Amino acid sequence: MDSSGLGALVQLVKQANNAKGSVQLVTNARVTQTVKLVRLEKFLSLQPSVEDALKSLQDS
Repeated sequence: MDSSGLGALVQLVKQANNAKGSVQLVTNARVTQTVKLVRLEKFLSLQPSVEDALKSLQDS
């Protein structure tokens, strides 16, 4: 994941928020580490598994 990928994810989340939607990202450890490095982990709603992503959507 480089800055272009992070930028694309930020744009995706912004578009979803504007449409009153949400995005849950299921990531691996390497992507999670990169996202945390630039302090975007809460904005991008990182999830460790599909099950956790679905639960997060149900809870919101």
